[in-house]
Amino acid sequence: MGFQSHESAKTIISELNLPLTPEEFNEATKKQFELIFPDTQVMPDTEDLYTVGFQKVASRYGKKFTFELKSRIMGQQTREFAGNIIKYLDLPLTIEDFVSETRQIFEELFPQSEILPGVKKLIYHLNQHNIPMGLATSSSKESYELKTLKHQDLFDLFSHKTLGSSDPDVKRGKPHPDIFIVAANKFLDKPDLEKCLVFEDSINGVKAARAAGMQVVMVPDPRLDRSHATEATLILDSMEEFKPELFGLPPYEF
Repeated sequence: MGFQSHESAKTIISELNLPLTPEEFNEATKKQFELIFPDTQVMPDTEDLYTVGFQKVASRYGKKFTFELKSRIMGQQTREFAGNIIKYLDLPLTIEDFVSETRQIFEELFPQSEILPGVKKLIYHLNQHNIPMGLATSSSKESYELKTLKHQDLFDLFSHKTLGSSDPDVKRGKPHPDIFIVAANKFLDKPDLEKCLVFEDSINGVKAARAAGMQVVMVPDPRLDRSHATEATLILDSMEEFKPELFGLPPYEF
């Protein structure tokens, strides 16, 4: 670890007595990394980690977990997206096999989850002004705990969490509105649904929020065709662009 690529290649070849030149080794590993780690960042967000995990499974069968497929399943509950990935990639796995295998991968990956730019600022700002906040995620309880391992102080600011793949009250995943209706009903003041503001990154999430009668700000993956997200109240390139006063919330003070 820490070696330059040519140096690490020579060391691995020597230690493992591989019949390769450093150039051949680097070329072979480059192709594998492109397959296993598409579009990842140094400090990946949760959705990139899902891509890495799903691709690790798909690559064993010579298949690729594409961005198009990712866009289809984002927001779905665990068993639902597992079934859809198996179907679209024609994998010789049961849903139980797929979930079990990916869970082991995510136990290593999810603790790396980072908060996207602008999110902390907004959450701390709303908390400072006593604006009620709830979390509605399609993740299971186990996945949620792994993803938030390094960010407990931030997630403690939410008055309640609705974990779609574990909550028995959430009967259907996004794009159905169930998760947002359940989450809204957990607020003490039981707000009118049209007064709730949702932040989403997926088309399924936008559809679910709008089906619940809520406003929704979308911060999509830059590769997403925004023509598929016309139902969003507002689309931003980054949460850093969000202006709370546009939705009747206290403006940032700096």
